[in-house]
Amino acid sequence: MSEQPGGKPSDRPQGDTGPADGKQEQTNDEHTETEGDRPQDPWAARRDLYEHVPAAVGGSLVGGDQTGVSGGSVGGDVVLGTKVEHHYRFGATTHTSGNIPPAELDQLALEFAGYEELVHPLCDRLRQERVLVLYGAPFTGRRSAALMLLRSLDAVPVRAIDPNTRPTALMDEVNGDRHGYLVSDLVTGRENPLRDIDLWAVRDVLREKGAYLVITVDLFATLRGVDPVLWQPPSPQAVLRSHLHALVDDPRRERELLALDLSREFLDRDDHQLREAAQFAKALAGHADGTITREKLAGVGPELVREQVREWFGDDETLLRDRAFLISLSAFDEAAYALTAELSDTLYAEFQRTEDAGMEPRVGIFGTSITKRLRLARAVEYRKEEHTEWGPVFQRMARFQEPRTSAEVLREVWTSHPSARPALLAWLRKLAQDGRPLVRTRAAVTAAVLAQTDLPSAMALLIEGWAKSKVYRDCLVAANALAAAHAIGAPNIPQILRSWCDEEAGPRLRWTAIRAYALVGARMPDEALKALAEAARTGDDEQEAQHIAESAALLLSDESALVRSRVLRGLFDIIRDGPSGRRLALHAFVLACTRADSRLMLRWYAEAASAGPAEDAQQLSLLWRTALGDLGYTADALKALAGWALEADGDPQAEQELAMLLPTLVGSDEDRKRLDHMLMTLRGRRGGADAPPAVADRLRGVL
Repeated sequence: MSEQPGGKPSDRPQGDTGPADGKQEQTNDEHTETEGDRPQDPWAARRDLYEHVPAAVGGSLVGGDQTGVSGGSVGGDVVLGTKVEHHYRFGATTHTSGNIPPAELDQLALEFAGYEELVHPLCDRLRQERVLVLYGAPFTGRRSAALMLLRSLDAVPVRAIDPNTRPTALMDEVNGDRHGYLVSDLVTGRENPLRDIDLWAVRDVLREKGAYLVITVDLFATLRGVDPVLWQPPSPQAVLRSHLHALVDDPRRERELLALDLSREFLDRDDHQLREAAQFAKALAGHADGTITREKLAGVGPELVREQVREWFGDDETLLRDRAFLISLSAFDEAAYALTAELSDTLYAEFQRTEDAGMEPRVGIFGTSITKRLRLARAVEYRKEEHTEWGPVFQRMARFQEPRTSAEVLREVWTSHPSARPALLAWLRKLAQDGRPLVRTRAAVTAAVLAQTDLPSAMALLIEGWAKSKVYRDCLVAANALAAAHAIGAPNIPQILRSWCDEEAGPRLRWTAIRAYALVGARMPDEALKALAEAARTGDDEQEAQHIAESAALLLSDESALVRSRVLRGLFDIIRDGPSGRRLALHAFVLACTRADSRLMLRWYAEAASAGPAEDAQQLSLLWRTALGDLGYTADALKALAGWALEADGDPQAEQELAMLLPTLVGSDEDRKRLDHMLMTLRGRRGGADAPPAVADRLRGVL
């Protein structure tokens, strides 16, 4: 049963239904073809994709190194997956009453960092008051500090008291013959707060027998009249060095281990938990004695991320609503917290439908804590300026501290908890229909991560359904998903795109592949151009021909100069490939000239002519002359030149670039007359009776 069962029956079918089976929500009226259905402008669509993908995927799409969502090394990113704090160590501890073994205290004394400056100043207060409440964030070494504090007063052996002991019963727990007592993470609440009178009663008993008690609590403990001590932990760097020294005990070897590139990356960061530092020290010690290779050392981080995620979804402590938030944060990492929370409740409702088939889901409006949610998710909150259609705005954002967590959460839920699939699929289909580009983009990126993990299921249950939709917006989500999937290393994406470009594939699958080539073709420009040229040769639809040319134009105006050069050479091969190849090459070229941002094609020619590669300048000039001489493209080519000439009015750099290009476009008197007429008839930005700008006369002079 879900945590908040409702009372209304529901007819919603359950199961892992695929997009084509007629049972999904994509068969409703808003998913039928309409006369107004038009694909989004391809340049705007590419900007949306690049702006809204998370950083790990964006770098791969735009042309960064192909690290993938799950790539990277352990350096600086070690994460430990356990909820129970045990003096920085990895592993679970059960809180029960009993004596702490002396060997554990001795080992802790060897490993502990920050005693002199952090723990020792508290000794006098504990000696005087007999009982001390230490509070702080999880995994900051509170328990270790408490044990070191008791040991410093020779209050050993230490008896650990069950943290579920009610505060009013603490006096009964300290009646033994021990001199040191510890309550680690005392459980408190509105019904059983820790009060000053509880401590007064305990203090009298402790003073009579010469004993001491330290209680640790978290930041959200319920205290009444208690004056706790805020625990300020040592730095992760100090903990790493202290644990490494305890394990290796060879100063020269320790310095060598700390000088490793992985160690330096770790030490350069201050946001590690102390238990992470302890575990990394253990791994370094294993590397020192030869039991852990460098490859295994680099693999420690990803494995610990997996342990954390398995813990979230494998135990009974994490509530269903919190699990929905973890999944939503995985899809919307680095996005606005309010958006993540809103859509996590949508997913929570879907989960309730799975758990309580026939019951209407209920989502509590209040009662969630941002701080607690982010602490559970090991996420951070920060403010960032976002660009919107209404101008820049500051948003409260949220992201995982460890970048690899988001992909690991999605993989764990998809592969290890198949009962979650129906709800997750329904949720992603809803996201794909959202009016916000960011939400649709993140639906695509989430599908891409699932495809990297389990390509057949992700294709059959999600991506193919979008690609076969009669609504172009759905097809764009599929294209974005395939592009992102290829960027993060999902298998077989090029083969899928090739098969969908086949003339027998159907118009919407072909459109999806054509648009996907525009988005991911920079990673395989030769193959993308070849597929687009084949699609142009086999197609007979004018609208599809426009889409093919747009995809080739997007590749020709890629941010990478190396990619542009390869695409330019490819277009020269295509232009000789019969009428369809000529149309594609010239159409793509004039589109790139008229649509690319910031005079990209003009700057490209000027830079190539000045510093090389000279072949680029020659081929660009030849393409210009060919387009100007072809009646089908003369008008568009002149329009691009006229636009640049208007920009040159008041922009000396643009004027200089045009002055370099225009003379190379004159191969005959007819060419000169055509360009001269364009400049003579050029009008100012307001058009009409405006006289030609002064720059037009100067450019006519260079002809």
